Amino acid sequence: MKISKTTRRAATTTLAIALVAATLSCGGAGDLDNPLDMPHQANADVDWRDQVIYQIVVDRFEDGDPDNDLNVEPSVPGRYHGGDWQGVIDKLDYLEELGVTALWISPVVKNTEEDAGFASYHGYWTQDFLRTNPHFGDLYKLRELVDAAHAHGMLVILDVVTNHVGQLFFYDINGNGRPDDWLSGGGLSHTCVQICLNPERAAECSPDEQVYCEKGKDYLERIIEWDPEYDPRMIQGWSSLGFSGTADIRFTNWPAQNRVPPTRPPAWFGWPDDKPWFDDPTWYHRRGRVYTWWHEGDYSRDFVREQETTGDFPGGLKDLDTDNADVAEALTRSFEYWIEAADFDGFRIDTVKHIDRPEVNRNLRGFWGKFTNRIRAKAKALGKQNFFIFGEAFDGNDALIGSYTFGGTDADGDFGRFDSVFYFSQYYRGIVPVFKHDAPTKNLECLFNSRTGRNPTDAFCAANGYPAGPTYQGTPHAASADGGIGLAPQQVLVNFLDNHDLPRFLFEDASVAQLRTALGFLFTWDGIPCVYYGTEQLFDGGVDPKNREDMSLGNPEAGLAPWATDHEQFQLVHDLIQLRKDHDALRRGTVEPRWSTEVAGARRDAGILAYERSSADETLVAVLNTSDQDSETCAPVADGGACMTTSFPSGTTLVDIAPGTDGATFTVGAGGTVDVTVPAHGFRILAAQ
Repeated sequence: MKISKTTRRAATTTLAIALVAATLSCGGAGDLDNPLDMPHQANADVDWRDQVIYQIVVDRFEDGDPDNDLNVEPSVPGRYHGGDWQGVIDKLDYLEELGVTALWISPVVKNTEEDAGFASYHGYWTQDFLRTNPHFGDLYKLRELVDAAHAHGMLVILDVVTNHVGQLFFYDINGNGRPDDWLSGGGLSHTCVQICLNPERAAECSPDEQVYCEKGKDYLERIIEWDPEYDPRMIQGWSSLGFSGTADIRFTNWPAQNRVPPTRPPAWFGWPDDKPWFDDPTWYHRRGRVYTWWHEGDYSRDFVREQETTGDFPGGLKDLDTDNADVAEALTRSFEYWIEAADFDGFRIDTVKHIDRPEVNRNLRGFWGKFTNRIRAKAKALGKQNFFIFGEAFDGNDALIGSYTFGGTDADGDFGRFDSVFYFSQYYRGIVPVFKHDAPTKNLECLFNSRTGRNPTDAFCAANGYPAGPTYQGTPHAASADGGIGLAPQQVLVNFLDNHDLPRFLFEDASVAQLRTALGFLFTWDGIPCVYYGTEQLFDGGVDPKNREDMSLGNPEAGLAPWATDHEQFQLVHDLIQLRKDHDALRRGTVEPRWSTEVAGARRDAGILAYERSSADETLVAVLNTSDQDSETCAPVADGGACMTTSFPSGTTLVDIAPGTDGATFTVGAGGTVDVTVPAHGFRILAAQ
């Protein structure tokens, strides 16, 4: 039965009123009302392979409620712009027209207001794990958004941060009780510059003065008490007289910036009065900022990973000690609360590789083994099946990020970890080099081989550093009825072309034609496609914050009005989503690579990547061309000229059903061979006629 938009809105409004009434009857205070007795969508029939995720940075989407426009500066990229949950509600019809089926919204919790002139519009600077960010709305508005999305047939994924909090305290290294930033040491004095290091006057200086001036710059230290460099001994207090022990932790009390100690939870949360909370310094590793990035090759792997898992995230984001049982319990119960209160259907979890080291020991349960099991159990208790948990491990190391998808076994029994990860290794080794820089398409086949353990002896893959695999778990963590998704991580990796932490695909060195080819891959490859908001409007911003453009302003440079649907790019994304919905093979089908290139440059098959997707009902062949020339699915004549083989019988006519193409047909020859010509930066999706 199709529900009308008017009925949907009426139902959503009625539920919102009921939520307010329930809150008042509890005698609570807005965001902290007991969420019990709220309904939950069961999701028994959800298969995450059928979904198309749309990532939204809420502040940059649409301003639906001017009453919550606090500290808004729309002209400044690093400040709040006014987007809110009402704005997302207002644009659900647009998203429904595009065809997306799941919304990933940025974090909802209360943040520190700002740091170093930048605002927390993105949501990753947690100050309170149990209260909503007032810039976006209150708990009732958040629940209204989720319910309205559900009424539009969309699932909702919450962005979760468990690794760190915002810049809530500083390390009082010098013991003066205030956050300082100073230089210590000699450096180069005026005398050094003007006399001792001046060839015309150097004779005026003694040999000791010369040594000081030559070495002085090496004595210079910069100490930032908000964000000091990593120290495995924990950040130390010191003065010119020497070390004074572990530096004191001082939480700030700056209400205007909401940089205040986290408030203890309300009584209904059931947290014991004698237990500490997030305002306790012992809940943090207190080792200072990771400094090995971009120079990882200079250090041992263990030292890099020690910093990543115990160090503060750059920018003064304080690292939580998730090995502390109280910390783990508080975080787990906080996010159980958000499922119960807002009825989310899944979690995208930030900074996954900064907690635990499953690449060393899969059977050490750690925080993730406890957290994911508990979250699934909570979903089950609420009657919510198929709760999806995927993580962001921002790394090109496929084996490392894949390790977070493996479960394990310890003395307490079996445990799971992540259903999936955001597929960064594919981004770094496939999306960017292949679709933007004409690298051999074999790289994408190698990633598939590694992921599944297929063809572990492939010479090209081994020579280019791809692990034999499988690098991702091949069995589900939990059945749907147990709050899991009933699918193996190998099947549901989240594929993307760009996101809020990366420059837009179109930034600087990519064309719209290349984007078209990459989108063809995104929607025909296995796994779950994720579209970053604005891709359908040709957004092309650089790195953060320029990659977080305002949807409500449209794309004036491309001549696109806000929320325009009458142009080629929107139609392409819409049509690819619809094609995926129409063909089970593109959503749930197996993958069989049929052609890829091992060398770059002009040749008969330059830039060709072809693969079959097969379900019980049909087999389709996707053929992409990432090069600047028209190419074929056949080897160069000098290499024998053999053409691609398929599973189709001889004589089968294959017709191109890709959106916006010419509907060309190709006839399968003896042995299933077929010669398919694909225009430069084009793609074909072939179905048996």
